[in-house]
Amino acid sequence: MERQARGSGRATIAGTSRTRGARGAGEAENAGETGQDPVETTAEPGCGSQLRRRLGRADLRAVPEARRAVRELLRGWGKPGRSETAELLTSELVTNALVHTDDDAVLTATVSPSGLRVEVRDGAAGRPRPSAPTPDEGTHGRGLILVESLADTWGVRAQGGGKVVWFELAAGAA
Repeated sequence: MERQARGSGRATIAGTSRTRGARGAGEAENAGETGQDPVETTAEPGCGSQLRRRLGRADLRAVPEARRAVRELLRGWGKPGRSETAELLTSELVTNALVHTDDDAVLTATVSPSGLRVEVRDGAAGRPRPSAPTPDEGTHGRGLILVESLADTWGVRAQGGGKVVWFELAAGAA
């Protein structure tokens, strides 16, 4: 079952579906990961680069570290405005995973010729949905609204006992 929403970005909320034939970066993760190697960056010929980082439970220091890691990954991408958007949206997904779950999270960012895909996997089964923040929330409650507005595509898929929240930015978009 898949639901798509239209706005500036396209949302997909699905169990295990994919859009635009994209392979979920989290699908390639080693099921036996131990967290001993918190950062992994790889480059495969013709496939671009990938960053994978384990984020500690409720450790909000991981948010600026995730932004820096994505910035480094995108250094040679040649899309400055898109890189800034990618950093912002990454920080929103990472913050949500660390604030709203009781488990570690894993950030995966993949650059390919078609663009960037960022995924944040956590152990909570609940599916986040963007909603208008209330006045009582101050500056909180706007993360998914930003993702929905600025990403070309975004969505949520179930994985194991948790979920993966992801977004994509196309290389050709302004």
